[in-house]
Amino acid sequence: MIRAIVCGLMLVPAAVAAQAPASADSGPKVVLGAFLDGYYAWDGDRPPTFDRAYTTQPARHAEFNVNLAFLEANLTGPRYRGRLALQWGTSVQSNYAGEPQLGSVSGPSVSQFIQEATVGYQLAPRLWLDGGIFFAHTGMEGWISRDNLAYSRSLIADFSPYYEAGVKLTWAASSALTAQLVLVNGWQNVSNYNTPPATGVRLDWVASPRLTLSYDDFLGNATADSLLPHVRFYHDFIAQYNPAGRWQFAAAAAVGLQTRSAAGGGTATWYGASVFAKFHVTPRLGVVARLERYDDPDQVIVKTGLPAAFRTDGASLGVDVALTAPLLWRTEVRGYRSRDPVWPAVSAGQYKSTDWFVVTSLSLRY
Repeated sequence: MIRAIVCGLMLVPAAVAAQAPASADSGPKVVLGAFLDGYYAWDGDRPPTFDRAYTTQPARHAEFNVNLAFLEANLTGPRYRGRLALQWGTSVQSNYAGEPQLGSVSGPSVSQFIQEATVGYQLAPRLWLDGGIFFAHTGMEGWISRDNLAYSRSLIADFSPYYEAGVKLTWAASSALTAQLVLVNGWQNVSNYNTPPATGVRLDWVASPRLTLSYDDFLGNATADSLLPHVRFYHDFIAQYNPAGRWQFAAAAAVGLQTRSAAGGGTATWYGASVFAKFHVTPRLGVVARLERYDDPDQVIVKTGLPAAFRTDGASLGVDVALTAPLLWRTEVRGYRSRDPVWPAVSAGQYKSTDWFVVTSLSLRY
């Protein structure tokens, strides 16, 4: 079915081009792609259901599985563009489990298989308008594991949006500054459950050939229309530094605020941070280390289901081996220490204050 859809995307622009002669440079172009990330993970706490807690990646303990697989078709033409990507995997199932379901035509049953479905139009030489389902404008670490410095995503990445549904304006103000404004259904929602839409901005500034600074935010109601509004205001601050040589450095800090009720019940706050250092031993071999912290004392984002809140420090060490240009082998060891016992242990109903896991992954991109 997926193959038929992708092939159909190729035939539509070809048929249009056949009806109206055009120059070689002005016709639409379609580029097909595919990605497959398979993994095996072992969790030291051996969760009894085999579902690893507080993460989307790697989502399962003690089994071989597919983290993420997708097929994509990218279409570009004079003043228009689009992307359709269909996906599957344990990270998909985990990440879309919280997709709202209100009404019968709603929920994750369809939306989880759509990674992106966007259509864009160029309003001006430096200004694009895109609409549909697209990657979130927030954060430093993206949905596709291969594109991140480390294999598994940091806590501030896993607990902030990966996808959005709505419209966005992207303005290339200069060769160094790009600005984006979004109007979306909500905090990582395809299906809507409240009104009005949420909004946010993102700024990416290439301060020098080696340093890029970014800021993004989110502003919107975090509760259903049937409940009192809880206004959420979230911020990301990001720095990426690539000095001459073999090193890469990156740091991200996030802070969120949310009103407890419209009647004025105070404000809940959460925050997190992560820092990375990656050393390329050879063009094919890299080593990456990470330190991080996440603190959600009011359980706004991370709901443990326990009296204890999620307040956690973490560290990881990974090794990346580029076997060939399209084939990447990544192995990572990662550990956590929380202030309270919030990690499910091997016996149902028991919890620990520490957790660790090791994961090895082989990904192929075409």
